[in-house]
Amino acid sequence: MRRRFFVDKFEDATATVRGDTAEHLGRVLRAEPGQLYELSDGKRVWLARVERVGLLKRGDNRVEFSLVEPIEAREPALHLHLLIALVKFDRFEWCLEKATELGVSEITPLIAARTDKALVAAAAKRHARWERIVLESAQQARRLRPPKIAAAITLEKAYRASSAQCKILLSERSDAPPIQDVLRDVTARSAEISIGPEGGWTDLELAAARGAGFMEASLGELVLRTETAVLASLAILHFALDA
Repeated sequence: MRRRFFVDKFEDATATVRGDTAEHLGRVLRAEPGQLYELSDGKRVWLARVERVGLLKRGDNRVEFSLVEPIEAREPALHLHLLIALVKFDRFEWCLEKATELGVSEITPLIAARTDKALVAAAAKRHARWERIVLESAQQARRLRPPKIAAAITLEKAYRASSAQCKILLSERSDAPPIQDVLRDVTARSAEISIGPEGGWTDLELAAARGAGFMEASLGELVLRTETAVLASLAILHFALDA
C-alpha cells in the first residue's frame, strides 16, 4: 500500500513536500525519482511521481512531485469532536494518535478542576508537538486531512462553544446510564464526547455539562484509564452513528 503525505497545496500539475516530511521521504524512505506516493492537500488526493529529491545540510529540504491521477478519498461522514482532559503527556499523546486513527475531526484539550496544574502550565509548549503527532498519525491512517487540535481551554469555554447534534459526557457515576442506552435512538451527523481527568468530574462540572446539553453515559462498571475510554467510546460512536 502506498504511503500518503500532506502538502500545503497543489500547483497546476506539481506539488512539493518540504521540511521534516521531505527529510523523512529522502533519508528514511529513500525516495527516488520515478517512485509513486499519494499526496493530499486536505481537499483532494493525487497519485504523484517523485521528480527530484533535494536534501541539504542547511536550508529547505524538498521533494518535488508531478501529479499523475486523482484518487478518490473521503473523511468519515460523522463529524466527531473529542474533548479530552489533560493527563500525563505520554498517555495524552497516545490518545491523540489513536483518536486520529479512529477518524476524529477535532480535538480539544480540556482544563478540568482536577487537571494537574503542571500539565496546564506546560500544555502551550507541547502544542506544536501535538500538531505533528496528529499529522503523522493521519498520514499513517491515509486520511484526507489531519484533525484540528485546539489550544487547551477550560471546560466552561469548551461547553459554551459546543454545537454538535449529539453530546456525550463519559461518567464514572454508578447511576450513569450505559452508553448503548443513551445512543439507542440517536441519529446525528455530528457528535462530541467529553472525557475527564484522573479522579473524574466534580459535581459542578457534571452540572455544567448537563446545562450545555451533554448526556451523561457510562462505559460499564469497570473504571477505565483515559486512553482505554478514548478507544472504546470513539469506536462505539462510529458504530452507533456513522451509518
